[in-house]
Amino acid sequence: MAIVKVDPFRELTAMQDRMARLFGDVYLRDEDTGFRGTWTPAVDIFETDTHDLVLKAELPGMGREDIEVTVEHGTLVLKGTKQFDAEVKDENYRRIERTYGTFHRSFTLPNTVDASKVSADVKNGVLTVKLPFREEARPRTINVEVA
Repeated sequence: MAIVKVDPFRELTAMQDRMARLFGDVYLRDEDTGFRGTWTPAVDIFETDTHDLVLKAELPGMGREDIEVTVEHGTLVLKGTKQFDAEVKDENYRRIERTYGTFHRSFTLPNTVDASKVSADVKNGVLTVKLPFREEARPRTINVEVA
């Protein structure tokens, strides 16, 4: 007798695929904005050799005017809106897979970050936020004197 792996969501996924083929993507689309609702940009956060934090967020097709970066009460907030391309007529679309609409991400900053020196720039669809550490939080070398 063969062992059969049971996937309780297989039927649900198959039914969802059949419904999508039946109705197309119209049930997901909004007349004015393409895919509606919110979306979440992918983010990488890392520490540099100079002991600063760097956050990089993928925001394809968005410019500086579409993005808002704020730091308040130890929290970094990224907000923005990715606009649907109005140059192409709605009836000319065959398929829409990219998401549009607003996004909102927030990150709690460690006490070591100097909020007054945070900087941000966007280039080639990638937002880079630099979060420098406070001077007292940076590692320092202490000279040991011989007595």
